[in-house]
Amino acid sequence: MNHGNYKYVVSVIMACLMLQASLAFAARYELTRNSVQDAKVIDASDVSLYQVKLGDSEAKAVETLLEEKIAGVRAEQEGTFILLWDKSKPTGAMAGVRIVDGKVDLIFINDRFSHKVRGIFRTVLAAQTAREIRDLLGPEDFKNETLMGAKLLYEEKGFLVNFLESSVNVEFCLGCSDLYNSF
Repeated sequence: MNHGNYKYVVSVIMACLMLQASLAFAARYELTRNSVQDAKVIDASDVSLYQVKLGDSEAKAVETLLEEKIAGVRAEQEGTFILLWDKSKPTGAMAGVRIVDGKVDLIFINDRFSHKVRGIFRTVLAAQTAREIRDLLGPEDFKNETLMGAKLLYEEKGFLVNFLESSVNVEFCLGCSDLYNSF
């Protein structure tokens, strides 16, 4: 192998190693890309929405969700929330993030987002009963069930599933006492 080819091979290997290292620090479950099906490996700290994770700066969330164009999505900021709307059916926000003290502290998705989400949460958002959700995610840490629906809190994993007469939303948050106060 001549010197020119050797440099090329080394640069390709280095690029691959850097890519693997950057992916290791990325979220393991990008809601719109990864088809994670095992509820045991899901943790809110590993979840991202269009590459925005819990703990990311407000600047990153604004740049990624508001300034970059996301196909089929309209984004707007309302107070502490960046809301994502389906351009073809803008009946309500389908997903978004909440920013508190300059950082993303909550990611939410609901059943209007089910056509965009991949993996286990696509099935969760399409669930017709709380029992279906439990079958997918396992027993919750705390439950709050009424005749109208259920709140299934997976506190150790950092998310809450709200089920109200076949309307489902999921909130990912680490240490959000406002999610846990109703239990």
